[in-house]
Amino acid sequence: MGLGVGIFLLAVGAVLAFAIHVTTNGAINVQVVGWILMGAGALGIVLSMVFWSSWGGPASFTRRREIVDPGGGTHTPTIDQR
Repeated sequence: MGLGVGIFLLAVGAVLAFAIHVTTNGAINVQVVGWILMGAGALGIVLSMVFWSSWGGPASFTRRREIVDPGGGTHTPTIDQR
């Protein structure tokens, strides 16, 4: 679940919990469904932010670094593959 999906679930849950007032004879309570969607959306946003900060972006997979050869003192550019 990404950030956009989390925001969408949060918004739909808020509409169901606060804006829609329906009484049903069945076992479905629209307000409870709204609160559940808001909780899932908030959890998705938090998890997305946590994992987004740990992801280095596309440049983290092909990062160039230079290695110093102790014998010759030359710099050899290599690609660091994680």
